[in-house]
Amino acid sequence: MSNRAALLAVLTAFALGLVASLAIRPASRVVHEGQRAGLAEVRWRLPVAFGTNLPALGDNALYVAESLRAASGGSFQVEVFEPGELVPAFSIVDAVRDGKVQAGYTWLGYDQGKLPASVLFGAVPFGMQPWEYTAWWFEAGGQELAREVYAPLRVHPILCGIIGPETAGWFRFEIDSLSDVAGLKIRFAGLGGKVMQRLGASVTMLPGGEIFQALEKGAIDATEYSLPAVDERLGFDRVASINYYPGWHQPFTAAHMVVNRAAWAELTDTGRALLTTTCTAGVIRNLSRAEAMQGPVVKGFAAKGVSALTLPDPILAELRRVSEQVLADEAAADADFARVLASQRAFSQDYAYWKKLAYLRAGARGEDEDPQ
Repeated sequence: MSNRAALLAVLTAFALGLVASLAIRPASRVVHEGQRAGLAEVRWRLPVAFGTNLPALGDNALYVAESLRAASGGSFQVEVFEPGELVPAFSIVDAVRDGKVQAGYTWLGYDQGKLPASVLFGAVPFGMQPWEYTAWWFEAGGQELAREVYAPLRVHPILCGIIGPETAGWFRFEIDSLSDVAGLKIRFAGLGGKVMQRLGASVTMLPGGEIFQALEKGAIDATEYSLPAVDERLGFDRVASINYYPGWHQPFTAAHMVVNRAAWAELTDTGRALLTTTCTAGVIRNLSRAEAMQGPVVKGFAAKGVSALTLPDPILAELRRVSEQVLADEAAADADFARVLASQRAFSQDYAYWKKLAYLRAGARGEDEDPQ
């Protein structure tokens, strides 16, 4: 055999061996590469409305971002920016609409000025409990209504977090009647703020990071903001010794990831499914974390000289009456508001048949109605 023929034989054998090795490559690697084939590399910036140092309210955005990165094998990454780093906390939807960022994590009630119905997706006075809201969102047309309402802004909203009731507020003195609210300078958000205005309060809106200083310096007399664990982290208990309950104005607080419509369209089907699924995981994790940490915080109030008080029933009844007036006026002024509110109420009316019968009251569970 000539040298040329021998070389040709060696090359042929090498080629056949290479083909054979590819043919018997482990199936696990083939499956892995097939999974990644449907997910293009994505790098987004994600401004958030709440500081990520705030438990449950703010840190859920970090959980969602990390889960998205891990689940995608690093292909889908969102970089979280604290409030004000890229855009003001109350302007996230505007930035997403204008394409300045691909997405944001926020409370939709901040859009009330330009989209009156938006606040109903964030919180409703004397409205649904958190799990009731998620049932409406996922199973009774809530997310479809949100997409319709936000379509003019070219924004795609995804439910991405939810927490339980806020406190009714932090005050320096007790509220014996709603006449005590008249003239009060208070930080209040959403529809609850409109209720307080009707009761004669001077209502202002401030981002979370600015509330303590305003309260400490007397620019405001009282404030509501979020869960006890969040309010404690912001230091409200150091400047106001009375914390009222229940959070009549926000029985739930929903957070959404808002995505620029063009950025949403550019994602593959796999990317869209991954983002939606990760946010859904964020919802249950967020509520679980929020509920788990409030009891110990409230339990520790007494040692700090903080009184956790319940608003008297006559005051709650009057707050509900005024809330109904505000909701009726808002519905009369905006067709989308009326449509979303009607959908929520229709669901709640049907859900009430189950809700009233199925769940044990605290006393029936053997729990003390008043742990203090």
